[in-house]
Amino acid sequence: MTGLTVGWDHDVELLLDFLNTRHVLDSEASWRAWVTERGLGRSGDIAQARAARAALRSSIEGSSGPQTAAGVVHVELTDGVPMLASSDAIGAVLAASARLAVLGSWERLKICPADDCLRAFFDRSRNRSRTWCSMRVCGNREKARTFRKRSRASQNSTLATV
Repeated sequence: MTGLTVGWDHDVELLLDFLNTRHVLDSEASWRAWVTERGLGRSGDIAQARAARAALRSSIEGSSGPQTAAGVVHVELTDGVPMLASSDAIGAVLAASARLAVLGSWERLKICPADDCLRAFFDRSRNRSRTWCSMRVCGNREKARTFRKRSRASQNSTLATV
């Protein structure tokens, strides 16, 4: 059993790593390697991992339909303190998700809206208003597109009035 007693930042990093594992879940070997690198115990079924990832990402994106992610999570009493624990990677990720939800931090998990990115990120801004995974890359690119679009529209309206 893997007792998950590490801190809140570990939960955030584990969950983000899992949510951004698109290519890791392409093969059993890469999935097992990812799990081993993080010391998460058994890898569990890759189809279950894919389903859990899809359900978590959908939930973060605000999908209104019911989402189901299956994994074994249980409560262990460690030194008289209840702790979420799991014996496999999927359960570890779901336990991290549950802890973040209980702590009121689930809403800080977001998916970058850039069509060519879609990476999950954690909004650490004070007012929870961050939109892009990276302002330098995705945000800047989108602002440049919007500026060019406005400039073209302005030029077209100027030409139409001449």
